[in-house]
Amino acid sequence: MSKLTFPPSFVWGAASSAYQVEGGAAEGGRAPSIWDTFTHTPGKIIDGSSGDVACDHYHRYAEDVAIMAAMGVQAYRFSIAWPRVQPLGQGAWNEEGFAFYGRLLDALEAQGIAAHLTLYHWDLPQALEEQGGWRVRATARHFAAYAAEVARRFGHRAATIATHNEPWCTANLGHGVGQFAPGEANPAVAVQVSHHLLLSHGWAMQAMRELGVKAQLGIVLNQWTSDPATASAADRAAADFEWARSVAWFMDPIFKGRYPELALQKLDTSLLSIHENDFTAIRQPIDFLGVNYYFRHFASTETPPRQPEGALGFTDMGWEVYPQGLTELLLRLKAEYPLPPLWITENGMANADRPQEGQVHDQARIEYVQLHLQALQTAMQAGVDVRGYFYWSLMDNFEWNSGYARRFGLVYVDYATQQRTLKDSAYWYRGLIAEQS
Repeated sequence: MSKLTFPPSFVWGAASSAYQVEGGAAEGGRAPSIWDTFTHTPGKIIDGSSGDVACDHYHRYAEDVAIMAAMGVQAYRFSIAWPRVQPLGQGAWNEEGFAFYGRLLDALEAQGIAAHLTLYHWDLPQALEEQGGWRVRATARHFAAYAAEVARRFGHRAATIATHNEPWCTANLGHGVGQFAPGEANPAVAVQVSHHLLLSHGWAMQAMRELGVKAQLGIVLNQWTSDPATASAADRAAADFEWARSVAWFMDPIFKGRYPELALQKLDTSLLSIHENDFTAIRQPIDFLGVNYYFRHFASTETPPRQPEGALGFTDMGWEVYPQGLTELLLRLKAEYPLPPLWITENGMANADRPQEGQVHDQARIEYVQLHLQALQTAMQAGVDVRGYFYWSLMDNFEWNSGYARRFGLVYVDYATQQRTLKDSAYWYRGLIAEQS
């Protein structure tokens, strides 16, 4: 395995999101989000759990920041819970909610850890869902107002602010197949929702730009390469469509001011309503693009689908370990779009971690990160401008519809006691950061 060598300015971080770690679901003036409603609906979460307590980060944030400092982490990517700071998603602001994030920022600043904020990591206020949620344009307007208020308060204290995390998931998993909150299964609605998410991004960018904030502004997209399983015309066509419907569907409006024609031809666009100037709003210049990469798409039209041969392995989520896909993805993005600087905002693996005599041995995770960092290094050597890497996730947490059955963290969390234990990967990551800095 070749030696990792990154520029001295390269930023090493770890990431989390509000609903997955905070807990304190009914404390401090926070109102329910769609994920509170979804998790409290029987049968939606594999282990029947919820984020009501999660990692109790709402009360234990100081301990968690101290852990980051001990690991040498230089940056922390986390999300603001919209219903914690604006319970109804419009109208009155909740000062107690903003005070929590102010304390978290204080703790990070005291340790010299840069804050990277995400405005929306899927926890829409339930009150807005009851008025149509992301199916209606009004929600995009409310989001822009929320974005402006967060930026007004914290825009001088954050290194970056991302409007959305993985709008593909909100649209497709939340509204297309019903796997995520709010649990709707209607592909035509998913297409319309994706447009309103993109519109909300554009309007939020405009609103934050007007404030002249110090933070770099952008968006975070989950992306993957799409490889045909064979050289057949059918598999190649399936791979092309997957790229169009998943990656280009979000990238083209932001960078080209249009949706990809192949996706428009094949998706159910019967509910898609595009108003005049929508693409002008969506196509706002962004300071950075966050890329979340976990796996590739393997396009097979056979029944049952052909599986990759010679795979390096599969994570606890059942995802193929395919590090070279990160190189291929970044090089393709560079070739097809006028990119701003990039951040790898998420990359990591779920592993069946078990404590043994106070230690957690997770060599597979160490090897996973090493391989993906090598792939990232290869892309950077080929001219891709990447500014930093955030491991997902800082600690084990509520993994959406998988509940607590999947562990991604560098830090092991015993949910019964809330005790945190640094895994072998955390110590390895600390050594890597020290070596590269």
